[in-house]
Order: sequence, then structure tokens, then C-alpha cells
Amino acid sequence: MALSCELVWASTWMEDANEAIAPCLGLPRLPVVKWPDVCSEDGPRGLRWKTRHLVEWANRRPFVRVDDEISAMDRVWVAAQHPGPSLLHRVDPAEGLVDADFSALADWLRAAALS
Repeated sequence: MALSCELVWASTWMEDANEAIAPCLGLPRLPVVKWPDVCSEDGPRGLRWKTRHLVEWANRRPFVRVDDEISAMDRVWVAAQHPGPSLLHRVDPAEGLVDADFSALADWLRAAALS
């Protein structure tokens, strides 16, 4: 599938994702979001530690986060703190990415490209 965005690993696996996961998915080597050395749990209850860092990394650019750990507080916080378009798409960890997920992501990317 051709993407109208930059695909990066935002996984705590960091560079290991390129070695262990990418080949299984048929993905090329991808850039990796660098996580801070200290991950603060400060913030509203239910806000995942990755969320603030990803919003900072996105730097006002549109972004999609696909994760099995997305909370209602993550959605509220991103809506309030990120001025650009964003999609936080939760994937069921028991199923992984399924056709419906790919359709939702493709629909969002198409709509974002038109705006």
C-alpha cells in the first residue's frame, strides 16, 4: 500500500523493531522515534507516557498513532495539545492489525491529504 505519510517506528523496541519485526511484516528499515531516557508519568491520570513525547515529535504535523495502549485521556490530551490533525487508532492486541484497521487508516490518510 502506498502511503501519503512518513512511516516510523514509535515502539519501545526502537531500532530492534527494524531487526525483529520489520522483516516479518515485509517492511523496509524505518526511522525510529527516539524516546527520552527518563519517561515521566506526570500528567493526568490515564495519560500514557508515550503520548506527550509523540505530540512533541510530531511538532504540529499531522500524525497517526497505531497502538494497543491508547486511552480516552490520550485522545483528550492530544485534542487539546496538538494543533494539527491526528488519529489515535487502537488495535486489539489479541488480533493485531486487521483489514478494518487498514481501511480506517487509509480513510483518515485520504481525508487528511484533502484538507
